[in-house]
Amino acid sequence: MKDYSLESDFVRELDRDILSYVEKGLENRDEDGFNDLALRCFELQFNTVEPYRRFCLDKGRSPGKVERWEDIPAVPSMAFKKFVMTSFPAERAEQRYFTSGTTDPLNKGKILRDPAGVTLINAANGLLTREYVFPDVDRMRMFLMVPSPDIAPGMGMAVGLDVVRRMFGSPDSRYLIDRRGLDLAFLLSALMEAERTGEPIVIIGSTAGFVYFMNACERDGVRFRLPPGSRLCDGGGYLAQFGECSREEFYLKSAEILQVDEHHCVNVLGMGEVSTNFFDNVLKDHLAGRPLARAKVVPPWTRTRVVDVETLEPVPDGDPGLLRHYDLVNRGMVVAVQTDNVGFMTPGGFEIIGRWKKTSWELETEAIKQAHGPRFMTPIIEFLLKRSLKKVGKLHDKITRTNAGR
Repeated sequence: MKDYSLESDFVRELDRDILSYVEKGLENRDEDGFNDLALRCFELQFNTVEPYRRFCLDKGRSPGKVERWEDIPAVPSMAFKKFVMTSFPAERAEQRYFTSGTTDPLNKGKILRDPAGVTLINAANGLLTREYVFPDVDRMRMFLMVPSPDIAPGMGMAVGLDVVRRMFGSPDSRYLIDRRGLDLAFLLSALMEAERTGEPIVIIGSTAGFVYFMNACERDGVRFRLPPGSRLCDGGGYLAQFGECSREEFYLKSAEILQVDEHHCVNVLGMGEVSTNFFDNVLKDHLAGRPLARAKVVPPWTRTRVVDVETLEPVPDGDPGLLRHYDLVNRGMVVAVQTDNVGFMTPGGFEIIGRWKKTSWELETEAIKQAHGPRFMTPIIEFLLKRSLKKVGKLHDKITRTNAGR
């Protein structure tokens, strides 16, 4: 019987070849290479992920019958809430966390990553973060509107952003949320210091955190003028609405309250079920002198297709449907994932317009309005954040008077 353990030649060579494919960069156009690696991932996962194996057999698909990556069965994202979908024993996991649980907070999926899988993820997402968030700088002073992994070890966003902090943050970078909530006094002081020194900063976190903060500033008449080159990076897939803030309103608020223009606001789609993050192209395109045409970039080691919500067959480019992702870096789980995100392909990649509502098989009304952001925070963190933002104006005035008296 063929050996598919993490120590086997098959898996070691597969990991090596996927990493090599990623390291070829964003101009890689090796379609045959992608197909070969996808089929090898499929062979591994068919033989090691028992729920996926049963799913494929029900569809009459197996490694010997599939010749193209497009024909690899895509497992519904809901399966991650019912099964542990890993191609390795659970006890070998280096990382353990949960999906966001947007539609059912009490039924979150369990995401496990093995050590070699973590290496692949960090290489792929590190390259993308460099290209689309920090194309013009090596490191920046970074403020993370999330708790640290020490506080929230089961939060995928916290785990991923700790890697970003170590790769791209300056030594004085800092997390903004602790067990008591948002350190509002520090955040306000840091923003005012950036105004004073002229040193650009980057704030990264959940879209919800930005919305709550900017709404509180708007309520209390607080404004900042961050230095040119400052940027926001918000994690979200437009999966829910909160704070009555649409995507367009989000960019208007960032310009008015923080003086960060839309082309310096990079949205990222990150899903626990898929290992690669999908970044907006706007900052890179702006620095290259290209016009604003926001889209999520599909890197060479992934493929994204849009399929009909009923037949699950591909739809013409530009037509809306469900997003299906094929991701070589997802070697530790399944290479093909069928999401319930609704979007469409664009010349630059893809865009999201909502989430399919399973209960009624209709697209959520607010999602059609392009509501901004998912809930990547636990209820307690969200509660602490909102509570911390009750006195933005008073605290801002106090810090201003203290600075003036020095």
